[in-house]
Amino acid sequence: MIIAKQKKKENIAEYILYMWQIEDLIRAYNLDIDDINKNIVQKFERTDSEKKEIKNWYEGLIDLMKEEKLEKSGHLQFMRNTVNDINELHIQLIKSPEQLDYIEAYNKAKPGIEELMNKSKGEVENEVEACFNGLYGLLMLRFQKKAISPETVSAMSTISQLISLLSQKHKLYEDGKIEL
Repeated sequence: MIIAKQKKKENIAEYILYMWQIEDLIRAYNLDIDDINKNIVQKFERTDSEKKEIKNWYEGLIDLMKEEKLEKSGHLQFMRNTVNDINELHIQLIKSPEQLDYIEAYNKAKPGIEELMNKSKGEVENEVEACFNGLYGLLMLRFQKKAISPETVSAMSTISQLISLLSQKHKLYEDGKIEL
């Protein structure tokens, strides 16, 4: 909860990937708040009231995941909305003649994005979602210490650069420092 709030304010891409990890972590504990409390929340070096707040946050996420039937897979509606909002910004940036740095980064990443879109077989709604799915998949492969082809590393590098720039533009937009 504390990390999520900080990431959401500072770097929207890190926030999205972090929250996707939290969803998977909750699933790994079978949506059991007692196990999460014992194995995660109680290990934080925080006051008892902060631990209670963190536990309540996890409990709220568990309730939402159950309500939205996401016990096995998928992302919470508010996270899907966040990705869709970021995609809207992405579209505005591509259309803006003042955002040449973003357009250039997008054009470099476009072949990799198209490949991700094709591999998704219509299961992703937009390019930004495809990028996040690719980045999250790469993260999971690295966690599992699996081999990653040089082609994938190269494609994901350009996508990572694009998403990093998109996060920077998002922060500037949220702070009122750029208009589109």
